[in-house]
Amino acid sequence: MTALLTGPETILNRALARADLTAPEAAILLRQTDSDAIAAIQQTADQLRQQQAGETVTYVINRNINFTNICEQHCGFCAFRRDENQAGAYWLGFEQILAKATEATQQGATEICMQGGLHPGAKQNGRSLDYYLQLVQTLNQTLPNLHLHAFSPQEVQFIARQDGLDYATVIAALRDAGVQSMPGTAAEVLVDSVRQVLCPEKIDTATWLEIVGTAHRLGVPTTSTMLSGHIETPEQQVEHLQHLRSLQQQACDRDFPAQISEFILLPYVGESAPKPLRKKVGHDQPVLTDALLLTAVARIFLGNWIPNHQPSWVKLGLEGATTALRWGCNDLGGTLMEEHITSMAGAKGGTCMTVEALRGAIASIDRPAQQRTTLYQPVSINAHTR
Repeated sequence: MTALLTGPETILNRALARADLTAPEAAILLRQTDSDAIAAIQQTADQLRQQQAGETVTYVINRNINFTNICEQHCGFCAFRRDENQAGAYWLGFEQILAKATEATQQGATEICMQGGLHPGAKQNGRSLDYYLQLVQTLNQTLPNLHLHAFSPQEVQFIARQDGLDYATVIAALRDAGVQSMPGTAAEVLVDSVRQVLCPEKIDTATWLEIVGTAHRLGVPTTSTMLSGHIETPEQQVEHLQHLRSLQQQACDRDFPAQISEFILLPYVGESAPKPLRKKVGHDQPVLTDALLLTAVARIFLGNWIPNHQPSWVKLGLEGATTALRWGCNDLGGTLMEEHITSMAGAKGGTCMTVEALRGAIASIDRPAQQRTTLYQPVSINAHTR
């Protein structure tokens, strides 16, 4: 390994010895600017990736369905949301959603990822929960073999607040209706001072952690994410990672039936986002070098507990996401088939990816490719995936 200053070199050696880094140690790595130091961080992350997740790069055939962009909140980075009567507002009916999901299965999808805006009018029998349950049941009854990865912690809190329910009641009802895992979105940065600027109307850090921890206790796996590259500091990035690691440790220590399945870094895209935050950030597209360094440090910091790490080809482009496979990632994400939230913010990565493109990207770095399920079980390639 390239020689480093004593501090970073010792830190990386500790990581290679499978120690869990401290938050200050991770922040030291994120603040490195020397090219040799950064190269050593990349090499360490790649080595740990090989040890923790192996050489195979996985991907999932899925469809993303954002069922409405009508939302009561006004996040500083969001170009997707609309008011109910605003131009461009939409709300898909159950039959439209079912048609999209059916089309996805015909193309080999094993997963539907479903999230939407917080629409106060989305009710059935006067209750928000009944609307969401009917949505899930419509899909589950027709397509029982399709994994439903749905509804963020923010959506769970919204349903609970609308109906005066506790989080466990909402999560258990969704689980029993057919939701099999929960996206770990709405996390942004799990530091309340940052959230007050990015998304002041969203749930706070403690609530996000409570809902995800409750999901694990009730047997609902989740993913985990971070929105990076805007106003947050390296120390705040590490604080976010530390929350995720502690959450996973809690699930393991308490023998919960579910855990975090993966970590996904989501670099900020702001080309079409609201202007106030754009002015604070100073750039509209992700800075690849910054995203790669954080990708590597996330692997080093989280990998002992969360072995699956995924870049976002929507945000970084397929070339950037493929590069991230050398910086600690072992998964290239999903086909999505459609994507609205990031693309409406001005992302250049596209909204749909073919299996051929994903496998070609993986082959370009001489690593084997493997289709997986949502929960990282291997799937045999069939006619639909070719």
